[in-house]
Amino acid sequence: MSNTWLLHTAADTARLGAALADTCPWEQAGPRLLFLSGELGAGKTTLAAAMLARLGVDEAARSPSYALIETYGVRAGLAVHIDCYRLSEPRELEQLGLRDYFTARTLWLVEWPEHVRSGLPVPDLTLSLTAAGEGRVGILEALTDAGRDWRAQVERELPSHT
Repeated sequence: MSNTWLLHTAADTARLGAALADTCPWEQAGPRLLFLSGELGAGKTTLAAAMLARLGVDEAARSPSYALIETYGVRAGLAVHIDCYRLSEPRELEQLGLRDYFTARTLWLVEWPEHVRSGLPVPDLTLSLTAAGEGRVGILEALTDAGRDWRAQVERELPSHT
C-alpha cells in the first residue's frame, strides 16, 4: 500500500518533508531509512532539506552530490544524507563507511538508491517524486513494520490524496 501527495510547489514538498520529520519513529530499534527517488530536479534535496530543518539543523542543508554523504546532528540523534547518483555499483558504498551509521537514533535520507540498491539495507519508506503537470506527485511506500507505522503517522498529520 502507498500514499500519494500532489506537490504543486516547493512549499508543498517542504510540508511533506516536515511531516516526515515530525513523525519519524526515533524510538524504534535500529536506524530509520527513507529512500528518495525521482529525476533530476524532482525535489529530493528540497524534501531532505525540509526534513533536516524541521529536525533542528540550523545550517542550510547541502546536496551531498559531490561529497556523497553529509551528516547532521539533530534533536533526536543523527541524520545521514546520502547521494548515490555518482555511484554505479554497490561495492562503492563500502568506501562511505555507512556501517558506522547503522545505529539507533539515526535517520538515513538516501537519494538515488536505485543506483546501488542491492548494497543498501531495506528501507522503511521509499518516496518516489515524479512530474505531474506543473508540479510533482509524491508516492510514499512502506516496506517494513516501522515504515508502515511511520507512513500512517504521516497520513494523519498530512492527509494524502489517495
